[in-house]
Amino acid sequence: MLVCSLVLLVAVVAVRISSRSGLPSLLLYLGIGIALGQDGFFDVKFDNAELTQVIGYAALVVILAEGGLGTKWKEIRPALPAAVLLSLVGVGISVGVTAAGAHYLVGLEWRQALIIGAVVSSTDAAAVFSVLRKVPLPARVTGVLEAESGFNDAPVVILVVAFSTIGEVDSWYVLVGEIALELAIGAAVGIAVGWLGSYGLRHVALPASGLYPIAVMAIAVSAYAAGAMLHGSGFLAVYLASMILGNAKLPHWPATRGFADGLGWLAQIGMFVLLGLLVTPHDLLDDFWPAVVVGLVLTVVARPLEVFISLLPFRLPWQEKALMSWAGLRGAVPIILATIPMVSGIEGSTRVFNIVFVLVIVYTLIQGPTLPWLAKALDIGDDPSEAADLGIESAPLERLRGHLLSVAIPAKSKMHGVEVGELRMPAGAAVTLVVRDGKSFVPAPSTVLRRGDELLVVATDPVRDAAEARLRAVAEGGKLAGWLGTPGGQPAGPESPVPQVAGALKAVKKLGGRADEGKKRNAKAHH
Repeated sequence: MLVCSLVLLVAVVAVRISSRSGLPSLLLYLGIGIALGQDGFFDVKFDNAELTQVIGYAALVVILAEGGLGTKWKEIRPALPAAVLLSLVGVGISVGVTAAGAHYLVGLEWRQALIIGAVVSSTDAAAVFSVLRKVPLPARVTGVLEAESGFNDAPVVILVVAFSTIGEVDSWYVLVGEIALELAIGAAVGIAVGWLGSYGLRHVALPASGLYPIAVMAIAVSAYAAGAMLHGSGFLAVYLASMILGNAKLPHWPATRGFADGLGWLAQIGMFVLLGLLVTPHDLLDDFWPAVVVGLVLTVVARPLEVFISLLPFRLPWQEKALMSWAGLRGAVPIILATIPMVSGIEGSTRVFNIVFVLVIVYTLIQGPTLPWLAKALDIGDDPSEAADLGIESAPLERLRGHLLSVAIPAKSKMHGVEVGELRMPAGAAVTLVVRDGKSFVPAPSTVLRRGDELLVVATDPVRDAAEARLRAVAEGGKLAGWLGTPGGQPAGPESPVPQVAGALKAVKKLGGRADEGKKRNAKAHH
């Protein structure tokens, strides 16, 4: 018990160190596991690859769920076609090139080379999510990379299982058919579970607010279970279901997001520490340089070819493609997948695991900290001073047929300096309370909002979505959001200037039409 407490305490400190240094936290957690395990300070003997695989799968489900909940649909939607091609065509290219390098340069047998090629072709969701959300990249680049990391686990798992099966490996067209079928089933299950779950949570009031985070995670895990039971891709199902839930405007969303974030960190810590326990450090020395060679082929040849060929149909600047090539971060997922041939009893599987372990550590240590530098060198990046997203929490008032919106104004929001009356909320919604510096008061229409304020907005059920859209529009465009064409910036109600302008234009057109009709009648009478 004491050891577990110390591990958690050290892990929390590791989170702080990783956020300061820019290093992916997986390196620090793996270091904790290695320090606890064989050749470490506590010399804990652990060699159960099957248990590691089961726990790793469970942790990966939680990590994918957390990543899906934090993915914004408006950012990822334009990136879906590119992410799908990277996850299918790109994975095939990466497996082939990396396996050829492992066979001809390192001398591995073709089965072992194919297993390594498939294992390291999966970008890690935890590593990508943790690094990319700290780098101010364009939404298009971030969307492609996040979607790819969520999608490419499914085909890679199928390939690794196929290559790790004792006996003849299925023909390529059989593997392609299996991948397509499992992805289709997983996608259908994920969309169905996500939609049904979000519909239920929005229309059924739970007896306690603390049940909403648990319900959301339970729905996400159910999507994985249903997809796996139907012989589909459970990983794709849980990611899609979570993404739908994360964009469904659920009640008590900030609390749910915080709960999922905490579970995600706990899953990462447990998974990486366990993987560190599984490895034997003195066995890694013999496979260090083979791992460096395979990683070099993967990073310098396979990944750029994968990106540039897969994204040929899309007119993306070469700078963005170069950044995506370098941002294909590997993490715990390849190490977990490397336990599959160990459990299957494939010859040379221990060496495969060691090569993958060293490869992940070395190249994550190189790629993670240098990603912000490369983005700056390629002149790619958004302005970090842009307005932060507005935090809105919704609680249903079922008996009153309304909603109570809790709105937190971030430090860089353009809602700062806007008067309450200038919000121009739709009829049926009103700002009822403002909390500022720990004191609450009922605002007047002339009350000026400030950064750090918290607002309580009451909205009837029909205008709940319109009220939230208007608040977000003002947060992005300020008091002129309606004139600037910001989505949601044209509120309903008589105070909106845009409907008045539209009505004036209609009146002018109507008068013009009557004038034209009068001219036609006069012309006929003259003839």
